[in-house]
Amino acid sequence: MIVWLNGPFGGGKTSTARELTALIPDSHIYDPEVTGGALRHLLPPERMAGVGDYQDLPIWRRLVADTAAAMLAELGGTQIVPMSLLRQEYRDEIFGALAARRIRVSHVLLTSEETILRARIEQRVEVAGDPVASERCRQWAREHIAPYRQALDWLRQDAFAVDTSRLTPRQVAERVAEAVRDGSAAACPIVQTPEPRAETLAAGVLLFDEEDRVLLVDPTYKPGWEFPGGVVEPGEAPARAGMREVAEETGIELTEVPRLLVVDWEPPRPPGFGGLRLLFDGGKLTQAEARRLLLPGAELRGWRFATEEEAATLLPPVRLNRLRWALRARERGRPLNLEAGVPVG
Repeated sequence: MIVWLNGPFGGGKTSTARELTALIPDSHIYDPEVTGGALRHLLPPERMAGVGDYQDLPIWRRLVADTAAAMLAELGGTQIVPMSLLRQEYRDEIFGALAARRIRVSHVLLTSEETILRARIEQRVEVAGDPVASERCRQWAREHIAPYRQALDWLRQDAFAVDTSRLTPRQVAERVAEAVRDGSAAACPIVQTPEPRAETLAAGVLLFDEEDRVLLVDPTYKPGWEFPGGVVEPGEAPARAGMREVAEETGIELTEVPRLLVVDWEPPRPPGFGGLRLLFDGGKLTQAEARRLLLPGAELRGWRFATEEEAATLLPPVRLNRLRWALRARERGRPLNLEAGVPVG
């Protein structure tokens, strides 16, 4: 399992992690900062130009999950990760990738009164013998106090919180260790979606409101918005799979089999395997039906109806392109066959 120590920069995560290794048997530390530093040597300078935060790089988020999983496979036991994750979508992406590997993550938030946090930041010497580098690190921590405050609402709902304002790192570690032992710091409720090992067949369903806007959902386990749907199970008809997923994800029971709009062959792009992606037209929902939308908290964070223009700001490029062709197919009244997002035939 993983004990993920979250909280503000300069909030005592690293010192608490060191103390935890003495309290949790067979434990070790993985610091994702090391992965961030390695990217300076792994990526070309032009890719790193203008990058202010490693966390904004998709490769950093992917490598953090991969490295954590690889270290657990190598060392076993309990892994302690001291790392601030203040953007919920980044937490979702990393924790979702770990959940896909059946790795349990106990999410712990180390909180502190802001006046105490600021005092601690000013007292820190980040780089011994290098006052300029230390001040740069302190300034980084100062600049992230406001994002930390903004993230507190979802962090408190998601994580087991420990107020460190008047505690030593050892005392904080003792409280965290106790919470891990007695189950207070329960596993983060991210849906466990197994990673594919070969090409997959997936079915999505487009649902529309009375203004002809399309329903989008916000998964907790991967970045970007999506359509209701999922992987077709062995022996399952694709359209029926889409209906099942709509019911599971939104609570809406479709009474008619949806009409096919798009078949898109998605080529393999490592680490993904690609496969067939089908989109169906689930029809329009009345206002009363839309009000009955229910989302499973572990799998979907939110939903909204969006115009095609609004969807362009929410969907990743591949899904947006697929949506646009599906809308054209709906207008023309006939399905489209795509290969890598381009119509053929």
